Amino acid sequence: MPPDRLAPGSPSHWLERARGDLALASAPLPEGGFREDLCYHAQQAAEKAVKAVYVHRGWAFRSVHDLEELITGLERKGLTVPDAVKSCFTLTVFASESRYPRLSEPVTADELQEATAIAARVVRWADAVTRGEA
Repeated sequence: MPPDRLAPGSPSHWLERARGDLALASAPLPEGGFREDLCYHAQQAAEKAVKAVYVHRGWAFRSVHDLEELITGLERKGLTVPDAVKSCFTLTVFASESRYPRLSEPVTADELQEATAIAARVVRWADAVTRGEA
């Protein structure tokens, strides 16, 4: 397992990247594209937003894609995380398993819409935390 470490970059840079992934997740599915790949970007948006909070607080984190581990780590350090943000735990599967043929069922349009909505909530929350508003 990778060790805990401080990540390079500012919280705002992490959030810029999170917003970029959210934009990709929200884009229309191109011809020949897969919803699973857009869901991957939703997961990445949430992950990068959560990591922005770590960087903002000066806290180290392990290099993982497991959103439950990352959120639980924030809570262990004393940060209150709203349940609406914790719903991002469901996005972890999109970091790897759903991106490869035959490892999971195809993602539906409703599942993609929900994944994108969850990621957007996480990005908004992380933005508020890094601004001192949450």
